[in-house]
Amino acid sequence: MSFASASGARLARILHDESAAGLALLAAAALALLWANSPWAAGYRALWHTPLPASGIDLHFGVNDGLMAVFFLAAGLEIRREIEGGALSSLRRAALPLAAAAGGVVTPALVYLACAPALPRGWAVPTATDIAFAVGVLALLGRRVPAGLRILLLALAVIDDIAAVLVIVLFYAGGFDPAGLALAALGVAMALGLQRLGAGTAWASVLPAAVLWAGLHRAGIHPGLAGVALGLLTPAAPAARIQRALQPWVAWGVMPLFALANAGVAVGSGTHGGGVLAAVMLALALGKPIGVFFATWLAVRFGGCRLPAGVGWRGVALVGLLAGIGFTMAIFIAALAFADPALQAAAKLGVLLGSLVSALLGLAWGALALRRLG
Repeated sequence: MSFASASGARLARILHDESAAGLALLAAAALALLWANSPWAAGYRALWHTPLPASGIDLHFGVNDGLMAVFFLAAGLEIRREIEGGALSSLRRAALPLAAAAGGVVTPALVYLACAPALPRGWAVPTATDIAFAVGVLALLGRRVPAGLRILLLALAVIDDIAAVLVIVLFYAGGFDPAGLALAALGVAMALGLQRLGAGTAWASVLPAAVLWAGLHRAGIHPGLAGVALGLLTPAAPAARIQRALQPWVAWGVMPLFALANAGVAVGSGTHGGGVLAAVMLALALGKPIGVFFATWLAVRFGGCRLPAGVGWRGVALVGLLAGIGFTMAIFIAALAFADPALQAAAKLGVLLGSLVSALLGLAWGALALRRLG
């Protein structure tokens, strides 16, 4: 094998390494946090309000509403693939992660509401699990982690993504504009029509995607969800191929850029959030593992479900701890939930701290219990 081909193979492995991508995401978040609390903080804020050429929008909007559509497309493709032949392909296979995910959504929401009852709009912030971060931290524990445990965590995170998408549509959308919904429906019809004609290339989907994005934006629904819709509409075979092609771009480009644009919270501003910071942090670090563990126990004890091969209750506890890593989607929902900059900063800081605590607890628990996970 030549040096060039060997180097290309190593680069490909790195680009598809989930733990490495998780570290890149963490590095981007740390850089944003340090930058926003440095003497150059004004430059950080000015950067994301820089207008994009000939568009009338700023860089922050371009990242959160534009590039995040690519992230949602990857999520939609993952969900489509799991529905077709993976963990969500039948009710029997999906029952256990579905129960675990339900517990991991309801319990953190209740913990948040108990801690910050005066600010109920933030209840959904701690309900989502970040797939890249959670799987990346799990990968740091080494190859001795049972395959069934990784599959359980992945399935739970995918179901969490579905729940987060539904939450955004149902609870954080503005007033629906019928003209926008009609335009979005036209985009969906165009995508389906191109599929019927056999136009399966990525370039053929650009125009329907743009129409769907514009329609959702006009309708008052976050336009990034156009990616989820297109991902779910994609047939299973090309979905797997497109997801593999997108994965390095999302993991090494979109998600770190999103972290850089959104994790830059001035620590002082996050302390004036009416208890939101503590509520989000506790909901992630405490509510998630409790909800996941006891919902799984109930599903096994009374629902006829079985734990995956090689996974015991110590492994379920590890999944629950890692499910508390709610970085990307949680920050995204925080930006939708609160218009007040102080509350938004508090929620984001709570997400960062809660995710950090969950990651550290997961690593510590995994290191101690790894040899006895079954």
